[in-house]
Amino acid sequence: MTNTFLDSIKVRRSIYALDKNVSVEDSKIEELIKDAVKYSPSSFNSQSSRAVILLGENHDKLWNIVVDTLRAIVPAENFAATEEKVGSFRAGYGTVLFFEDNAVIEGLQENFALYADNFPIWSEQSSGIAQHSVWVALANAGIGASLQHYNPLIDDAVKAEWNIPASWNLRAQMPFGNIVQEAGEKEFIDDADRFRVFK
Repeated sequence: MTNTFLDSIKVRRSIYALDKNVSVEDSKIEELIKDAVKYSPSSFNSQSSRAVILLGENHDKLWNIVVDTLRAIVPAENFAATEEKVGSFRAGYGTVLFFEDNAVIEGLQENFALYADNFPIWSEQSSGIAQHSVWVALANAGIGASLQHYNPLIDDAVKAEWNIPASWNLRAQMPFGNIVQEAGEKEFIDDADRFRVFK
């Protein structure tokens, strides 16, 4: 039995060695990211996920913000390694910033009070699904990516730089670009430790 969906998700890996030599047109990249987020499921069809796509100078600017933010808190003797790591993300072609809109979540909490405590949890699940969908879509276009979490350290600077609505809550950053080096072999724990099947 073949399953093209499973074949697609098997292609997705964390790719850290990136450069800017992407052959896919910007318009196509934007379209696949938008579609991946748009068609990802969310609780109560809340559609709370938001994405900001940074290309060119805006992509570089984000990782400069990360470096400047970390420089203020990472000890000087350890900063070279930190700067090198962040530089590997800047070397990519673009970045997707993933947000969840708190205004949507709060509206659901007001309208469906019985589930109020669950909506923030379901929002995180929706965000994770959107992130995975974008990651797989990029991988299937031959574009490498990884998922980073410099929030909440960079939240205020990001909102100020790109005029992000106050209700948008930054959840993750996905640098992407041309694959310079493929990921290594992935190891899996034994199925017996992970799954239970009852017939």
